[in-house]
Amino acid sequence: MAVCFPFRNLEPYFLSGLLDDPLLLIKIRPTGSHLLFDCGQLHHLAKRAMTRIEAVFVSHCHMDHLLGIDLLIRHLHAAGKQVELFGPPGFTEKLIHRFSGYDWNLAEDYWSSFRVHEIHPEQIESGLLSGPEQFRYHSLGNRMRDDLTIFSNRFLQVEALLCDHRVPSLAFRINEQPAFLIDSNKLAQAGFTPGPWISELKRRFFTGQLAEGPLAVLLEDGSEKQVANVAELCQRIGQHQQPAAIGYISDIGFTEHNRQQLAQLFSNVELLICETTFLAADEVKARNSFHLCTSDINQLLTQLRPRWFMPMHLSKTYSRRCAEIYRELQPPPGTTLLQLPKHTTPAPRLLHDFSWQSHIE
Repeated sequence: MAVCFPFRNLEPYFLSGLLDDPLLLIKIRPTGSHLLFDCGQLHHLAKRAMTRIEAVFVSHCHMDHLLGIDLLIRHLHAAGKQVELFGPPGFTEKLIHRFSGYDWNLAEDYWSSFRVHEIHPEQIESGLLSGPEQFRYHSLGNRMRDDLTIFSNRFLQVEALLCDHRVPSLAFRINEQPAFLIDSNKLAQAGFTPGPWISELKRRFFTGQLAEGPLAVLLEDGSEKQVANVAELCQRIGQHQQPAAIGYISDIGFTEHNRQQLAQLFSNVELLICETTFLAADEVKARNSFHLCTSDINQLLTQLRPRWFMPMHLSKTYSRRCAEIYRELQPPPGTTLLQLPKHTTPAPRLLHDFSWQSHIE
């Protein structure tokens, strides 16, 4: 089913099937770079797609969410770039062990480095795994968390909150940066006329430099007026644009604390991608393993009301009952349920699929 999402600069691709390890890739159209959310099986992702990855966000460090990090390192370590890695408490130590499990005696000065960011409730601990130094770790210190943002650039912002999966598990919200469009009627009412000053105004808006100083604005009679409060000018002549957002939840328990976290992070998201591991009849299993079941999801959808919802990460015990998940999910009016195939990766090969004679001359 083709879906037309309202994103200006983002292209989300969910690269897993309903039963596969979760893998969300977001392409940033203007730059061609990619963000990766969770890092399970990556073998079906081409190297040229991996080398465009700018940042990786790992929800938690269970194997099905971190297994692919070795293949990612394999394709990126000699790419000559710096890659940002984000994960929950304990993430840094696990990565240090992963890198140190290999010999790097052929390291070159141009090799990539990996900046690791460990997300805690009140601070972010950062460090550098330096490629030219055989991935020796250097602490880059800590910074306090003033808000939920853990990563941002000109086109998007990633927010995160820690939830409980019996281990710390991050839930992510990806927001497009606000667009700035001029309202021609408001422009005329203010007595202004278009000119090069609009490009300067947009530059300041997108770079966060509205307080840089007065801006010379062109009037209808051809004269200029110095506007001191540029932020107020944006409000005065701009169109209100609600940035579109994507929510990503992978493995949490249906606890009161987690529900409060989700309500805080995921209001007004356009697309919500969320683990739905168990069917309603197996609610006890969901509680014991700190996963979600379909009845939990129905409650969340009624509360959050995204425009689109995509369930994923269904337990493989339902491999012959996948259709049941879509019968049990009941999204509220205004929410469209998206369906995934069981698998998007090639089926595993059995021995009888190979001919011994075909490999012998």
